[in-house]
Amino acid sequence: MDFLKNFYSILTKRERFGFWFLTAMNLFLFIILIGPTSAGVLLSVLMFLGTQVILVAYYHFINKLERKSRNREWLDAIAFAIVAASLIRGLLLEAYTIPTPSMEKSLLVGDFLFVSKYHYGPRIPMTPIAFPFAHHTMPVIETKAYSELIKLPYYRLPGFQKIKNNDVVVFNYPADKEGRPVDKKENYIKRCIGIPGDTLRIVDAQVYINEKLNPNPPGLQARYLVKADQYGFNRLTMKEIGIEEYAQISDSGDFMMIMSNVAREKFAKLNNVKNVQVSSEMRGLFSPYIYPYHKELNWNLDQFGPLYIPKCGDVIKLSEQNYWIYERPIKEYENNPTLEWKDGKAWLDGKPIESYRFKMNYYFMMGDNRYNSEDSRFWGFVPEDHIVGKAVFIWMSWDTNGKWFNKIRWGRLFNLIH
Repeated sequence: MDFLKNFYSILTKRERFGFWFLTAMNLFLFIILIGPTSAGVLLSVLMFLGTQVILVAYYHFINKLERKSRNREWLDAIAFAIVAASLIRGLLLEAYTIPTPSMEKSLLVGDFLFVSKYHYGPRIPMTPIAFPFAHHTMPVIETKAYSELIKLPYYRLPGFQKIKNNDVVVFNYPADKEGRPVDKKENYIKRCIGIPGDTLRIVDAQVYINEKLNPNPPGLQARYLVKADQYGFNRLTMKEIGIEEYAQISDSGDFMMIMSNVAREKFAKLNNVKNVQVSSEMRGLFSPYIYPYHKELNWNLDQFGPLYIPKCGDVIKLSEQNYWIYERPIKEYENNPTLEWKDGKAWLDGKPIESYRFKMNYYFMMGDNRYNSEDSRFWGFVPEDHIVGKAVFIWMSWDTNGKWFNKIRWGRLFNLIH
């Protein structure tokens, strides 16, 4: 107790403000990140106490080795803030902005989120030499914000939970073609529909996991074929209902619309609406842009699978039917560039193989706005080393089309993400 009194008495007013501000931030993070299990609580408490010890040590031992000039004090404070913020961003919590409508109406363009690295376990940076607070590109000058002079292997610290079905997850885009390191690939946010060991199937636009119907998220948007009178709809009315993506497809009152179930119920009550029905692609219709791009499978957006999602340690027999499903993860994500299919067999390093043992867990991601989302239906699995963290809550929501105080979507502030 005497130590704490002496410690506090030697701080300047500026240092006291900095100390209490960082303590408050640490407490806030502790409350947000505390886990639902006993292990999660223990890890959260240890993280809170550990960062407080580091904070006290900095102000007492390092910052008091010599009385510094005012300019030196400010420089040290800025340096400490950068280091502390970088550690928080890298290991605990990172801000993220929703740039596209792929998760509407669950998450909106202009939502600002906090993403927890702590839930699934913080990933140690694989490219540790990087400019603070930049991802892969420097602002304004548009150059690389990182150096590949040092590269570290993938490693993740323990978390207090595993990814569960229907978690909203931020990850590095696996199909990135820019040649960036894994942790510098573009960040994407989707809902994790399938986890390692699941068998996924999409039938008539409905997702089934292990032959059971997967519950649709409340904000899910589906595609509907609408029959109405030929005069169309008032745009203001459509926006109030919550429908922003629609197009007239004939002169006789046929429309194609993207909307949530809540919006559909409101829309169906309009006087000029005659019929509303779900529109899905036909079974057996091959879409060449749908993973794994193989005509014999005849998969499309609404008729997909069955697809088994590999887990670490799985030994999967490779056949002509499933080779094209697992070729990309084996070649690109598990670093087996020589894999090929010839003479009716899979070949690796010049030798025929009948099966392959997977080294990582894999996941299947989909956007809640199913018809305006580039997700695993287009490029396949997400490897575990690409997982960034769990989206936990919205701290700000900005509507660029709003006016004055209505630019802020007040009702979305501090909403938890489900």
